[in-house]
Amino acid sequence: MSLLAYLIVLFLSGLFVGALARLSLPGRDPMTIPQTILLGLAGNVVAGILVWLLWRHTAPGILISVACSSLILYFIRRSRGGGLARPSGPRR
Repeated sequence: MSLLAYLIVLFLSGLFVGALARLSLPGRDPMTIPQTILLGLAGNVVAGILVWLLWRHTAPGILISVACSSLILYFIRRSRGGGLARPSGPRR
């Protein structure tokens, strides 16, 4: 596989996993498409490390990747002052 094809597959998998993570938590998120891709890629990396440490496999699978991305998104919301259902701070 060429480098360009690898980057396109990486881009699409990050977008897919990040979009599923954003859909798994209720509420609107003020994220752009590149931020969604980075969220999906971060979830893939965390899931890959977790699966390798626990089961010595190399591919984490879509379910664990989405779960890790959702957890990262939850922590992003908490750092902004929001919660599980509210992405931003308290209502004024």
